[in-house]
Amino acid sequence: MSILNKYQNFYFIGIGGIGMSALARFFHANGKNVLGYDKTPTKLTAQLGFEGIDISFEDVIDEKIVAFDKEKTLVIYTPAIKKLAILDYFASESFEILKRAKVLGLITENTDCIAVAGTHGKTTTSTLIAHLCKEANLPSSAFLGGISENFKSNFDYNGNQFSVVEADEYDRSFLNLSPDWAVVTSIDADHLDIYGDRVQIEDGFRQFASLVPNDNQLFVRKGIAIGREHLTYAVNEEADYYSDNLRMDHDKIYFDFHTPTEEINDFVWEIPGIHNVENATVALAILSNLGVDFETLKKAIASFKGIKRRYTKHIFDNGKIYIDDYAHHPTELNAVIGSIKTFYPTKKLLVVFQPHLFSRTRDFAEDFARSLEKADDLLLLDIYPARELQENYDGITSTWLSDKIEIEHKKVCTLQETFELIKEKEFDILLTVGAGNIDTLYDGIVEWLPNIEKVSI
Repeated sequence: MSILNKYQNFYFIGIGGIGMSALARFFHANGKNVLGYDKTPTKLTAQLGFEGIDISFEDVIDEKIVAFDKEKTLVIYTPAIKKLAILDYFASESFEILKRAKVLGLITENTDCIAVAGTHGKTTTSTLIAHLCKEANLPSSAFLGGISENFKSNFDYNGNQFSVVEADEYDRSFLNLSPDWAVVTSIDADHLDIYGDRVQIEDGFRQFASLVPNDNQLFVRKGIAIGREHLTYAVNEEADYYSDNLRMDHDKIYFDFHTPTEEINDFVWEIPGIHNVENATVALAILSNLGVDFETLKKAIASFKGIKRRYTKHIFDNGKIYIDDYAHHPTELNAVIGSIKTFYPTKKLLVVFQPHLFSRTRDFAEDFARSLEKADDLLLLDIYPARELQENYDGITSTWLSDKIEIEHKKVCTLQETFELIKEKEFDILLTVGAGNIDTLYDGIVEWLPNIEKVSI
């Protein structure tokens, strides 16, 4: 029996998370009774409430919880939740309780699943594939790790034949999936608190790749060893599927796309960076294999607006440029700063960076330092701890990281004082970057920047 047929009530513990909220939206779209708990109200929880999902911010056993029929109710939780009275109640009353990753896996068992994995690039690639599916009118549901600028959501529902899933390597969650089609965009060292070392990360991705039933439905960026036969994709070098002849014109990228049997010219793409053309290449490869014609794909690629906090860019009349990005790994920092330097090589760049996790800061300190040295001026925020406790990482601070960064203009600061410090700086381009709560600066910056003095463009 499918999960949709088995349960009528779905209660989410930690409903405000990006992955949890996408699942909540899926069940709500399928006519189920969806409720949840989260510790803190956010823009995302407010939007869920507007959509008709009932959310509580108090850890109490209310009448709605007590009224649940345990035979018709599934409780879904995120491993980030450690101890709650609500969770203890459901456990003591013998409700069915499953992790988010397991529930997503159950959904993919009953769909033709397109799963996108990779330490970098998976959010953009999965969101683009979901966008192409929608534009091609394929009956699909999309579970995304970011907010699509086209959907204005991390979830899209157009039916249940296909599922498009961002396959998260953290905690080996992606091994719960049942992918019929899969992409591996990259395998870099990350989440060493879970995997221990690069060898174990690579083994996790090999296990994920082994879940795909057919060699010609597994797409891997050229140069990655995945331990089985697969199709390759690349940019500016030959592969099974590749793009070349990249041209830039007024912030748009034009490229040609090659399959094993044909060449299709003049795709138009507005998302900057060669790495993003790679993401577009593999999305086109999969959709063309699903039988979508290239005229449809050309129009769909051209209309893709990207993902919130993935190189979200504003150009103001006074010449100032503001870019906000989610990058929180040195490879991602190099990509976003590299794109800025490519488009605007002579402009003065102020980078405001919030490190994410003590463990990641410790493990990649030298790489972070080299990435951040490409800034002309740097504000380095305190480390965002997320699930970690600082007492377990003695001496790992932003001041410790700053000492490794060899540039003249740099300062360590708190989130609370950052905005006022930005106002004191001289810059042409402002980049706010990180995966913690640095995004709370965004609205104030967008409101303030258009009103300051005009600069040369």
